Amino acid sequence: MNELFVKRVTYQKEEVDTSKYPYNVKCLEGFESLDFDTPVTFFYGENGVGKSTLVEAMAICLGLNPEGGSNQMQFSNFDDYSDLYKHLTISKFGVPKTKFFLRAESFFNVATDISNNGDLFLQYGGDLHECSHGESFLKLVENRFWNKGLYLLDEPEAALSPQRQMTLLCYIHNLAQNGSQFIIATHSPILLSYQYGKIIDMNNHMKEISYEETQVYKIYKDFLNNPYGMQKVLFEEE
Repeated sequence: MNELFVKRVTYQKEEVDTSKYPYNVKCLEGFESLDFDTPVTFFYGENGVGKSTLVEAMAICLGLNPEGGSNQMQFSNFDDYSDLYKHLTISKFGVPKTKFFLRAESFFNVATDISNNGDLFLQYGGDLHECSHGESFLKLVENRFWNKGLYLLDEPEAALSPQRQMTLLCYIHNLAQNGSQFIIATHSPILLSYQYGKIIDMNNHMKEISYEETQVYKIYKDFLNNPYGMQKVLFEEE
């Protein structure tokens, strides 16, 4: 297995007010540290559990822009990020060839910064605003995600159709096989199915679980096997 760039994240929770955000998010309850031992790690959990909050804090710790982008991109449109990063320690090994934080909610800002920078414009394959949201996502991955890189992704499926999610999964696999490391917050049953990945259940004290144990797998399976029966139950309950 390739050496991983991020080996462990440790939460220093002394002197924090656990009744206030972000220290009251569910994933931080009882959390002390998490070891990374596979090139692809998924943070999985319900809305509000703290997936994006933790990934964002880790990105800042790693010198990345909280709005997304590489470590060379330090633009800021709105300082709407928590100070959780001040209480995290990341144990690292080696230096990645590149680093990138890709988050769905602020990708427009990243694309705009790229468009305004002539050097980046060519490196990223042109104007990302000329593509659809999903196409620009994949164009960025294709042109800017290199072997031996460290990549943090926050709900990348938000812009992608199921077919494009499978395309992204192929990119992830090829990069992971060539020395890259991914830490991904996601709800996607397609991405979570990656057979060489590790799923961390943030609903359940950072426990490692199998794909079949995830609620999203169970819900999609039940719904697709019997969509009209499931709707009947849902509508009757209303």
